[in-house]
Amino acid sequence: MKNRVTGIGGLFFKSKDPKASKEWYKKHLGFNTDDYGCTFWWKDKQGNDCSTQWSPFAEDTKYYDPSKKDFMFNYRVENL
Repeated sequence: MKNRVTGIGGLFFKSKDPKASKEWYKKHLGFNTDDYGCTFWWKDKQGNDCSTQWSPFAEDTKYYDPSKKDFMFNYRVENL
């Protein structure tokens, strides 16, 4: 079977204090954070520019609804 998932598109999680989370990851792990979190840029096997997004959300966000989970993974999927 051919692989259709080509990578991770984003890692998103709920945080009591998204700003403090971004600051901690910047200070301790060197994340280049902005208003949305951190974008990791990379190239695929064909040399195309690709990105993976890392973003903390406020713990009361409705963005993940109807899920009640505290995190969300997005996959990079071929032909989507």
